[in-house]
Amino acid sequence: MSTYALDKIAEEEMIKLGAIPAEKGYDIGVQGVPAYPAATCISINDEIIHGVPSKDKIIKEGDIVSVDTVALKNGFHGDAARTFIVGKPSKEAQKLVEVTEQAFFEGIKYAKKGNRIGDISHAIGEFVRSKGYTVLKEYQGHGIGRQMHEDPGIPNYGKAGRGIRIEPGMTLAIEPMVIQGKNKIVELDDGWTIATMDRKFGGSL
Repeated sequence: MSTYALDKIAEEEMIKLGAIPAEKGYDIGVQGVPAYPAATCISINDEIIHGVPSKDKIIKEGDIVSVDTVALKNGFHGDAARTFIVGKPSKEAQKLVEVTEQAFFEGIKYAKKGNRIGDISHAIGEFVRSKGYTVLKEYQGHGIGRQMHEDPGIPNYGKAGRGIRIEPGMTLAIEPMVIQGKNKIVELDDGWTIATMDRKFGGSL
């Protein structure tokens, strides 16, 4: 199926459940960058984040597919990304997805009262590095609530013991973005999709 068709399923489901697809129409306020046109970001293989769904993007056997959704309901945003492999995975695809998923849980271990944001960032970055991968440095996780993006920013690398202290009631979108090759990226012509420059696999959670 196309990523466009997959996006429509997600959009209809959010609306059915009483939520607004918050990514649709999202405008970053940069001249020349159009408002985001879809309800989800769907990134395939070398696309790491912000892949724009399209009727021309057909999902194939073995593809790595990352789906990122933001739903607005009762005045608050919820943000989740998940990465899947379609059909039978290659060994390199399977490993990338497993490392990305575990990096998320390594970061979560430090999302506790009294710790600092840098503790989360450090745990993610060091785990990814130990497995022979790199992280996307130009983008990061974030706080979330009445706005889609709120403070604090949560990089996927950094030093432990740095950053603001974590307090009860904070809501955090922890988002590992893992790259198989070098952490060199390119923005595609749609103004949104971020892909690896060397066409190696990327994954996000």
